[in-house]
Amino acid sequence: MTVVGPFGLSVRDQALETDVQAGLAAVEAGLLEATKSEVPFITEAAQHLVRAGGKRFRPLLVLLASRFGDPYAPGIVPSAVVVELTHLATLYHDDVMDEADVRRGVESANTRWGNSVAVLTGDFLFARASHILADLGPEAVRIQAEAFERLVTGQILETAGPRDGRDPVAHYLDVMAGKTGSLIAVSGRFGALMAGADESVVDILTQYGERLGIAFQLADDVLDIASDSHESGKTPGTDLREGIPTLPVLRLREMAERDRNPDDLDLVRLLDGDLSDDVRHAEALSRLRVHPALEQARRDTIRYAQDARATLAPLPECFAKSALEELCDAVVHRAG
Repeated sequence: MTVVGPFGLSVRDQALETDVQAGLAAVEAGLLEATKSEVPFITEAAQHLVRAGGKRFRPLLVLLASRFGDPYAPGIVPSAVVVELTHLATLYHDDVMDEADVRRGVESANTRWGNSVAVLTGDFLFARASHILADLGPEAVRIQAEAFERLVTGQILETAGPRDGRDPVAHYLDVMAGKTGSLIAVSGRFGALMAGADESVVDILTQYGERLGIAFQLADDVLDIASDSHESGKTPGTDLREGIPTLPVLRLREMAERDRNPDDLDLVRLLDGDLSDDVRHAEALSRLRVHPALEQARRDTIRYAQDARATLAPLPECFAKSALEELCDAVVHRAG
């Protein structure tokens, strides 16, 4: 049993493991080829995050989904490259919007070269993804365009915030479905579609990907509060310090508004204050860690992961299905 892909996923079949590893290696080579330019500086900037590594979660999902058809079909690896290029492009843009200094353990592109270069590099990656898509046919282009629209819409909705009278938690979950779930849904869809799987199987793996993607993001929200830096790979409470309204904070605000508990209202006031102060930040983090809002956010995360797993039920039993189920279990484990 060998560990491959994100979360220490274990593939329990030698043939599947060999094919997945070979597929991921082909994707890696495809990413490097797609990010080459005649201009050396563009190549350097475009390959900055490729060479920094990453989980390659989306390509892995493409490869596993392809096992429900012909896993050696010619469009599978290129479609996996497309989804990862698209994901990488969004990271360049996200780092500009978030004014991030570090990404994947290296200096972010915007810190190294400035915002303009980072934005244009993201655009370059989108262009290269589109070039590959053109060879995969009009249906692939349409699928990617729809997903990209949802992704951008989710980002805009996050920036704009919920409209008056809209439940902030419902708004946030819609944002996550667009920002994160849409591209992971496409990963499952491309893998099955390019492999020639039945339409019902394509639909199942699309729904699975979206639900798993939301669960994955919500698990990150929980980890930001509950974990130490060793577990999460980043400083605990980073989102909290930056004022990003993650699910545990939204659940706290919901409870405070509903119950008017003085301690909850006091914690909300603390969160609304200056959390750049280490003492105030530490107090907010410690209080959130023992608050029922964190447990509610954890239950929300587990529910999405369980829904993703349940979606797979109609698929035939095989090692690929077991691996997809294990991804759901891994998200639950991360959420605690």
